Amino acid sequence: MSKGVTKQSEDFAKWYTDVVKQAKLADYGPVKGTMVIRPYGYAIWENFQSSLDQMFKDTGHVNAYFPMFIPEHFLQKEAEHVEGFAPEVAVVTHAGGKELEEALVIRPTSETIIWHMYKKWISSYRDLPLLINQWANVVRWEMRTRLFLRTTEFLWQEGHTAHATAEEAQAETMTMLEVYRRFAEEYMAMPVITGQKTESEKFAGAVSTYSIEAMMRDTKALQAGTSHNLGQNFAKAFEVTFQNKDNKEELVYATSWGVSTRLVGGLIMSHGDDKGLILPPKVAPYQVVIIPIFRNDSKGLVMDKVDALVTDMRKAEIRVHIDDDEKASPGFKFNEWEMRGVPMRVEIGPKDIEKGQAVVVIRHSGAKHFVQLSELVNFLSDQVVIVQEELFQRALDFREENTHTVETWDEFKEVIDTKGGFIKAYWNGSAEVEEKIKTETKATIRCIPFDQPGETGKCIYSGEESSQLVIFAKAY
Repeated sequence: MSKGVTKQSEDFAKWYTDVVKQAKLADYGPVKGTMVIRPYGYAIWENFQSSLDQMFKDTGHVNAYFPMFIPEHFLQKEAEHVEGFAPEVAVVTHAGGKELEEALVIRPTSETIIWHMYKKWISSYRDLPLLINQWANVVRWEMRTRLFLRTTEFLWQEGHTAHATAEEAQAETMTMLEVYRRFAEEYMAMPVITGQKTESEKFAGAVSTYSIEAMMRDTKALQAGTSHNLGQNFAKAFEVTFQNKDNKEELVYATSWGVSTRLVGGLIMSHGDDKGLILPPKVAPYQVVIIPIFRNDSKGLVMDKVDALVTDMRKAEIRVHIDDDEKASPGFKFNEWEMRGVPMRVEIGPKDIEKGQAVVVIRHSGAKHFVQLSELVNFLSDQVVIVQEELFQRALDFREENTHTVETWDEFKEVIDTKGGFIKAYWNGSAEVEEKIKTETKATIRCIPFDQPGETGKCIYSGEESSQLVIFAKAY
């Protein structure tokens, strides 16, 4: 165990905070609930951004930017929306040395201001679909905060689209949910379950909400991304209409979808161990760290070889970092980069060069390989793929080992108290039953998975016949 890091088995929440700080991902800001994202943590977010941004553009979306200040009356236009966000809204009442005539809300999300602008931009079916995303910050005045997972201000992307038909809006909602699933699984190596949120868990102002749900290594659930079909709710509130092909005026249909820096927290909790962070190669700031080992008389020899290797690695598009800090011992560096989760470590000294080899240590498994220098770049390129796949499979195996199917209420309570994890159980669709289960066990319905068994069962709480097998879990 690295110095200063609590064991996961002792206190997972403390382990998480220790890793965030010791791996130099983020620190607490001076305002309660805010965070400073440090360069290494921000580099992870930048890798998320670049991959997701390309996926958005590949599906026809473009980026724009909207103001962070929203006139307070905008939020009043969509009643369900403002009710859902009212407790979290930060309001500006004074600016420029005087009280404002109308208070301004700092965006908790941007539906209202975006739909105000869409009213100006949409008049005909020729203007549709309108597929816009923005990368931005938002503010939600949270009472209980945790670095990356829940902070007063956080970074995210929010897509907002307008469509001519309900069918197009639903197709868009599903397309973006699939983008999120692919990103979580293929880039973050984080397996997710896709499904629909219940009425009580859906986004304020939405017709329906869909999510990707992941299991963390303490067996709690994390909602990792959401996609919302907003129907015509915001179009009605902001009077956004268009002339259809028959020259009839219609309200447009809308969607919104987003992920945030919460994903960095999900990455940490999906893969980390008692030594610290473990990063999948696709999103790691550095895929390889090289630790040169030398004394003064061998420094030139070792560094010349390292520089040549780095040139070849970069040609192979391997993200590599050299830790040549002479003030720190090799052992200290090994622990430091294990803490920071770099997927592969290369150790090379004069004796290794004599043998024409380097030592490669794989972070997640601890496996040590002695690799010929002539084969090193090819070996590391292969490991980028292998490590990515192994991390995904390890996380998937963990989820399956901690997913339980139960049939009785007593069994449900015992499993949620003693084992945790995901619980598959039938639910009768009643919001009242959903709330009673939450009150009695603190477990919530994470989603109604798309993958249903096609047979009925008995509601875990009421005993009524039901066709909905849902995922329950305690969640972040």
